[in-house]
Amino acid sequence: MSKSAPLVPDNYDVVLQSLKQRIRQAQLRAALSVNQELILLYWYIGREILERQRQEGWGSKVVQRLAQDLKAEFIDVKGFSRTNLLYMRSFAEAYPDEELVQRSVGLIPWRHNIALLNKLKATDERLWYAQKAIENGWSRDILVMQIETNLYERQGGAITNFERTMPDLDSEIAQQLTKDPYNFDFVSLSSKAKEQDLERALVERIRDFLLELGVGFSFVGNQYPLEVSGKEYRLDMLFYHTRLHCYVVIDLKMREFEPEYSGKMNFYVSAVDKLLCTPGDNRTIGIILCRSKDRTIVEFALQDLEKPIGVASYVLREDLPSELQGSLPSVEQLEDEMATIVAEIESDTGPDSI
Repeated sequence: MSKSAPLVPDNYDVVLQSLKQRIRQAQLRAALSVNQELILLYWYIGREILERQRQEGWGSKVVQRLAQDLKAEFIDVKGFSRTNLLYMRSFAEAYPDEELVQRSVGLIPWRHNIALLNKLKATDERLWYAQKAIENGWSRDILVMQIETNLYERQGGAITNFERTMPDLDSEIAQQLTKDPYNFDFVSLSSKAKEQDLERALVERIRDFLLELGVGFSFVGNQYPLEVSGKEYRLDMLFYHTRLHCYVVIDLKMREFEPEYSGKMNFYVSAVDKLLCTPGDNRTIGIILCRSKDRTIVEFALQDLEKPIGVASYVLREDLPSELQGSLPSVEQLEDEMATIVAEIESDTGPDSI
């Protein structure tokens, strides 16, 4: 008698995981498509209200009547309150171009758009944050946190020599990877803390640190050993950037920037290029993070170096205004981040969209 085939084939788990991933991707695409239709509907309603107000002098009482009539007609939909209609009007006024809505703010949930309308005045800043939310999959809470910590102004702010030491495209990408200052709101240290204390705190909250660094950074290790001529040197923190295909060395300082820091980083970057890089890797980047810096001193220190190096400052919890302290999400929130954005999109398209 021939043996029957096993109930579960050897490759079953691989196939199952692949199908699960495909289903999740399809769910996300479907949710995004429904969300885009909803945002365009809200934009159209807002444009209609705006035009009637301009041309026929519609006042608040007319908008209130419109809200009542729409809710009476569409009983199961809760997106037609007077408050939400006014947000729709503001939304249409902020983005008069329908094509812009379709390719940008229409791709994020309605609650994200309300946050942009409430917290920002400039259109270019709103569009910038919307694009970052799309690229990084930010939940509304993460979006608000990035706005409140002024990511728009901090992005690309480090003093670097990237333009001179890297190919044009890579230098532009690398510059935008940097911030100044970096927001370490999740770290609280005493005035007597040393560099190893800061390093330990960042490693303990590595997910928060990776969120602040941005998309593409992969943590390789801390106190990473390198042996040069029989002597061991240790890197404070070593990362690999998946988009630039290069190692990133981070050196932590608890003091103001000093010129000798750049020479030490130049040595570290050269060592990583020689000892760790493979033919597929691009040039290693060094980033020196200090409590403070003088721009002129930094520029002089980097002027003749041939390795890509940047210098930025950082702020700790005690350095921030009280209203911003604790603004970063918890580790648990980060673990649920991708699930959260799908849930918010689906929520915006359901009966409780407002």
